[in-house]
Amino acid sequence: MIDTSARIVSSENESLILVDEHDNETGLLSKADCHDGDGILHRAFSVFLFNSDGELLLQQRARGKRLWPMYWSNSCCSHPRQGESIALAATRRLQDELHAISSLEFVYKFSYQAKYLELGSEHELCHVFLGRLDGSATPNRTEIEALRFISVVELEEAFRSNPEIYTPWFKMEWQRLTENFAATLARYTVKN
Repeated sequence: MIDTSARIVSSENESLILVDEHDNETGLLSKADCHDGDGILHRAFSVFLFNSDGELLLQQRARGKRLWPMYWSNSCCSHPRQGESIALAATRRLQDELHAISSLEFVYKFSYQAKYLELGSEHELCHVFLGRLDGSATPNRTEIEALRFISVVELEEAFRSNPEIYTPWFKMEWQRLTENFAATLARYTVKN
């Protein structure tokens, strides 16, 4: 049997989709070039997966990541490929990173820019999805160092007490989810 827990699923050479502030495609550029300097705006997505107890699955980014290695983040984040819908890309990456399947609900999109030391930046127009994880998740070790579930109460306390260990986009997305999409979020965070 082939061990897929450490399969390489992305590289610095893969092409990312450049977009304008209205999410219109403007071209392609390598992942490495998109993340150099202050970053170049490209399309991305973030997924928040919740279990039946209303707990959020967090991932700790792999130590080999160029940007924000070993930081805790939301369940899954990545980029669509050329010609791939954002929803299909999110489903694909759940399988690539977590060996998991979930129906996803698109909630909103936003753009942000965040610099990581002198190593580069994220500059993304990010589509945010919520989903339910009813089965288990197994981390792809090239992408993820560790996984854990956390309750909403514990997460809010963690953001207050140790904000520096979480990725900037995760904190921004969570704040907007709780402030502007509380009713949608509650469908996932209330225990079944």
